[in-house]
Amino acid sequence: MIRIQQLKLPISHTEEQLKQKIAKTLKMSAADIQEYFIKKQSIDARKKQEVSYVYTVDVSVPNEQKLLKKLKNNHLSIATDVAYVFPENGTRVLKHRPVIIGSGPAGLFCGYLLAQHGYRPIIIERGRCVEQRQKDVEAFWKTNVLDIHSNVQFGEGGAGTFSDGKLNTLVKDVKGRNKKVLDIFIFHGAPEKISYMNKPHIGTDILMKVVADMRNQIKVWGGEYLFETCMKDIVRRDNEITGIICRNEKDGKEFQIPTEALVLAIGHSARDTFEMLLERKVPMEAKSFAVGMRVEHPQEMISKNQYGEAADMLPAASYKVTANLENGRGVYSFCMCPGGYVVNASSEEGRLAVNGMSYSGRNGKNANSAIIVTVTPEDFGSREPLSGVEFQRKLEQKAYELGNGKVPQQLFGDFEQRKDSTTYGAFETELKGAHTFGALHTLFSEEITESFVQGMHQFAKRIQEFDRKDAILSGVESRTSSPVRIPRDENFESSLKGVYPCGEGAGYAGGIMSAAMDGMKIAEEIARRYKVPEA
Repeated sequence: MIRIQQLKLPISHTEEQLKQKIAKTLKMSAADIQEYFIKKQSIDARKKQEVSYVYTVDVSVPNEQKLLKKLKNNHLSIATDVAYVFPENGTRVLKHRPVIIGSGPAGLFCGYLLAQHGYRPIIIERGRCVEQRQKDVEAFWKTNVLDIHSNVQFGEGGAGTFSDGKLNTLVKDVKGRNKKVLDIFIFHGAPEKISYMNKPHIGTDILMKVVADMRNQIKVWGGEYLFETCMKDIVRRDNEITGIICRNEKDGKEFQIPTEALVLAIGHSARDTFEMLLERKVPMEAKSFAVGMRVEHPQEMISKNQYGEAADMLPAASYKVTANLENGRGVYSFCMCPGGYVVNASSEEGRLAVNGMSYSGRNGKNANSAIIVTVTPEDFGSREPLSGVEFQRKLEQKAYELGNGKVPQQLFGDFEQRKDSTTYGAFETELKGAHTFGALHTLFSEEITESFVQGMHQFAKRIQEFDRKDAILSGVESRTSSPVRIPRDENFESSLKGVYPCGEGAGYAGGIMSAAMDGMKIAEEIARRYKVPEA
């Protein structure tokens, strides 16, 4: 097939106009085009008066090589895609089934590939299945009564289930894993457009259905799920894992599962698991991350700024902003949710954290994003492995106290002037959960607070009125990434043999796609090493 890049059309174009544009580029009749596939679609809004869609398409036509030589167009080439290939099985005997701790994107895709290729993994999830989890989370937002086992952080699908469902990543992919993840999502119910959107997203409503369908397929292939089950200890012989001790959270009973291959896809909020692993001498280290607040603006404002008058004809606009300050701090947006909601994402009693979420339609009134400031072990006051966890906990406890258990909010103008807010400005919050006004300007150190303020003003140079006085802040955004890294070698294995740290919680991913791809890497490594276990 011939690949055409930089194919530009008006945002109001029809499918027939796209086909005619392809034919014109190839200097041939549209009737001679056998078939074409959209590989990428993006929006070019650099000129607000001429906003357009830009496509990369693969086209099947007769005599492709001959046509390429004749046209001599730098935007034309032979289409080449890397096909994902799962490795051949290894030769070592796997006496027991592999065990995966956590069913977020990393654990889910690791389990999916292992199950598909006959390894019948056991997936341990401390939370509940996604159908029940959704009910638990909705109940929490209505009653403000937290279930520590089933919430925005814990449960099937991981923390990303209650997010915007972004499926873009900056990870360099030379193995075809990225496309494989998208193909699997599509096979299980995601819209086909995620295969070519420049910044694909799935939305929390669709993602929940996809996760459930993937689970059902894993079970058909012989995989097993143990929900409401928490790993409480590991069993080792010298420097090798031999099993784990689990507890059923419904009846409190403990039991042992033998395994020689343990995948730690525990997510960034499994703090009790981090503590247990540290006690059992599994090497860990503190790592830098970022903290800040959710910031809400009217979505109409963001879309008009990004797309001009074309905003009414396009999906809700997103943004990405970054700033490097003179004090050495970085300030940047994270997990931007167009047409979304701020959500109470707490998982521990007496502590409060927020996140952002969008449904697939992205049709909420407000845009929100985490605006966060980088923090390092120097800010934690210690380089102990779990010092970052304690730093998070202190912020979350203070946020809980500022709102008396409700999400504390403050307008940016009041935050900057260090005074309390008492009412909203020209727009109101779109927040899932109980909320109240609180003195967020007292939450962080003065340096972090001032860094946040400087970042907001710098971002206003790119997005007009980004620093408007009535922008709504909600705190605290503390779960941006794991504060811990569990080191692994070139074979993805911890120094405790048979243990595979994986995904965001172990410090090797930062979002749904990168976590899913990391889970695939672990599945591949287990397959390269071991034979399929006997039934």
